[in-house]
Amino acid sequence: MGLTEVRDFSLAGWAEPDRAEERARGYCECLEEGNILFFAQTPFSLPESDRSFLLNVRQTSSAVHKNISYKPDRDRVHGLTPGNADGEELLRIMRSYSQSVTNFVRQFLSPYRDRWHLDFASYRSIEEEDRDLPLQKRNDLLHVDSFPTRPSNGHRILRVFTNLNPTQPRVWLTSDPFDLLVRKYGNPARLNHLASESRSPWRHVNRRLIRLTRSLGIPLVDRPLYDQFMLGFHHELKGNRDFQENCPKSRWEFPPGSTWLVFTDTVPHAVLSGQFALEQTFIIQRDALLLPHKAPYRVLEELTGVSVVD
Repeated sequence: MGLTEVRDFSLAGWAEPDRAEERARGYCECLEEGNILFFAQTPFSLPESDRSFLLNVRQTSSAVHKNISYKPDRDRVHGLTPGNADGEELLRIMRSYSQSVTNFVRQFLSPYRDRWHLDFASYRSIEEEDRDLPLQKRNDLLHVDSFPTRPSNGHRILRVFTNLNPTQPRVWLTSDPFDLLVRKYGNPARLNHLASESRSPWRHVNRRLIRLTRSLGIPLVDRPLYDQFMLGFHHELKGNRDFQENCPKSRWEFPPGSTWLVFTDTVPHAVLSGQFALEQTFIIQRDALLLPHKAPYRVLEELTGVSVVD
């Protein structure tokens, strides 16, 4: 398979009961193959009053928090200064948004229903064009997602985006999906290291030490082999000028009020411009996948001949 495609579901009648489960399986497979599913109008509840409120919310600084984030498991918002007058209303809106997206995904992607961990939601109020961020945090460089503080252990990163901007599109670039990308741009030495590390007895000793340290309250991250590779690959892609300049690209403009879904660990993506977007992340369990051979962890296992997940 080549470049990512955007599949338009605006007129697809996806909510009709006839053959609903069969259609839902098709949607999941389309995503797992490395495509983007697109709705010209947001397919879940997002009241106009909430949209208007969000358009007037600003981060005080992005030096610490890249975006405003909502953590459903703690029911807390981060990214505003303490005591900000918008805090309580923003929390209510982000909570409601997260619940609405989750209810939509339960129906639209029913094979995944509740076979996920509900990760962070975010509100991206800052214009992406010419945004001043360190290299590894830049959104305008093509990359596949890997979370430094939240290893996925091969479970899939599904993200739902909505463009709240009333007048401007959110502009993306995408390139070849992960299974093609890693074969062309994956560092052979790092792939070989992945295989040798899996067989090293010291790896298990090191991970036991990390877990002991974590039990003492020191926040070290215990990364499976999969996440070690994916985080390094994320950094390498952003720093690879040849890849950024010469890889095949598709440009997409997601218009005001639209929503799109994508596995961002498979689809390399960059945000060239856009302001005011909402996003909810789901970590889909490996055993819920319909096309597991397309999953990045299985691609890495095929290339290295070893298990990369716990």
